[in-house]
Amino acid sequence: MRPVSAARVALLLLILLACRLAAGSWPVYSATWDEPEHLAAGIELLDRGRYEYDTEHPPLARLLIALGPYLAGARSFGTPPPDGTQEGKDILYANAHPAEYLTLARLGTLPFLALLLWATWLWGRHVLGSERAALLPVALLISAPPILGHAGLASLDIAAAATGLLAFYALQRWLESGRPGDAAAAGLASGLAVGTKFSAVPFLGLALPALALVRALTGARPPGAPRPAARPWVLGLALLVLGTLLVLWLAYAPRTTDVSGVNVRFTWAVGYLLAQSGFDHTLGVWLSHLWLPREAKDLVNGVMAVKAHNDTGHRAFLLGQVGEHGWWYFYLVALAVKTPLPLLAGGVAGLGWLARVGWQERAAGRLAPLVLFLVILGFASLFSRINIGIRHVLVLYPLLALGAAYLLQRAWRNRSAARGAAARAGGTALLAALLTWQFSVLWRAYPDYLPYFNETVTQPRTVLVDSDLDWGQDLRRLELRAAQLRIPRLWLAYLGTVDLGREPLPPFERLRPRQIVHGWVAISALARTRNPTDYAWLEAYQPVERIGASIELYYVP
Repeated sequence: MRPVSAARVALLLLILLACRLAAGSWPVYSATWDEPEHLAAGIELLDRGRYEYDTEHPPLARLLIALGPYLAGARSFGTPPPDGTQEGKDILYANAHPAEYLTLARLGTLPFLALLLWATWLWGRHVLGSERAALLPVALLISAPPILGHAGLASLDIAAAATGLLAFYALQRWLESGRPGDAAAAGLASGLAVGTKFSAVPFLGLALPALALVRALTGARPPGAPRPAARPWVLGLALLVLGTLLVLWLAYAPRTTDVSGVNVRFTWAVGYLLAQSGFDHTLGVWLSHLWLPREAKDLVNGVMAVKAHNDTGHRAFLLGQVGEHGWWYFYLVALAVKTPLPLLAGGVAGLGWLARVGWQERAAGRLAPLVLFLVILGFASLFSRINIGIRHVLVLYPLLALGAAYLLQRAWRNRSAARGAAARAGGTALLAALLTWQFSVLWRAYPDYLPYFNETVTQPRTVLVDSDLDWGQDLRRLELRAAQLRIPRLWLAYLGTVDLGREPLPPFERLRPRQIVHGWVAISALARTRNPTDYAWLEAYQPVERIGASIELYYVP
């Protein structure tokens, strides 16, 4: 039996460290916006064999989120769908200690964090050439606050990043090897990604031809070289599709025999397509005449629900503007302000350098990270109208970490080759300073990785808010602080899915838009920016203090 390498032991330790850092927010944060509904959907599936709540998201990650609370006794109340938020709140508060169920639900995200770091290590080993060198992008990824912030929540974004990155890696392996076994593995990984979040459909759908094109461009034969043996690409593609469908069938198969809800949703999905024009209408016609098993109908409905959401847009905030249909530069701004500056600059430069070397060496694997980064960022920027957080493109961070790690690797080699002790010492000091700057965020921001902004932003609520600064996470802190200050009565402007009536707040009233009041006022950043004129009168006053990162507490005399 081969002994475990030191690099793999170090990888395990890094994963454990990341999980511990992510879990630091558990006792601090109240339930964030999406967590009750994710919990409700998973509990309903485990308890009743039904999947009726918010079917815009597939069930795989929700099952893991719900498993801990279910084993601890959480059960479904059968609240009518499709909105599962009230069901999720009832499940949480059914326990005398709701924080216990919430903690168990958040525990279900940590396996996906481990998967994300492992997939990053696989990419690093492939690109950087050794298991030891592959530890560097893993460490850099851990120092990205958006990764740790969302890994501490019972949500789908870390799970989507982890399964998506693994699927990209598996696709690249298959395109390089052409082996049927690698094609099947790529299919299973792709099914896992789609079964976790439907954003994987366009990401993988664009990534596969892009990576195949890179493989074709870098695989040119030198003059006189023999033609390589033909590879069974058709067979591989078939195995890829079958592997994907197998995982999706397993995700959607365990259900009750009652299919009425599925049929209603499928009828809606077909009707939505028929009301469109062009290819959407044609697809609707096909689906209306095509027999599909229940599992396929459920899948089609979920994808169509995401499409309808994107078509109609989502109310969002960016740089003082409120809009319904997003901005093409939203994710560029989000990356610029939510990423530590050494990782941002080093990652972009390193991806470019890595791609340049990959092109010179005709190494498709080294070109792939930049291609994937551009494909994902380009699609999200040009086609996404749901601009509610960097969380939707978290898969970009391991790619940035790969680029930054390559840049550091090359910089260290150049430093070692420098002539003169002074030049080598200067290079060492510079690299040490940059790494210290990058990793210092781990203790500077702890445990508030979710609302982290880098040094370019002094007033975060004027830049980004929804799930980047305020996702309703600081209500528990407000409760504790209100008790310490013995606030007798509170005016509250707060947006979230927490049941305020069952929280230990002081006597309070909801502060309505444009309502001018006196006394203690607590207002969250999301409530303040949903319509910036609603509470503009508070700008004349200085807050007594900030509660966490997202709530400001005023005393209006």
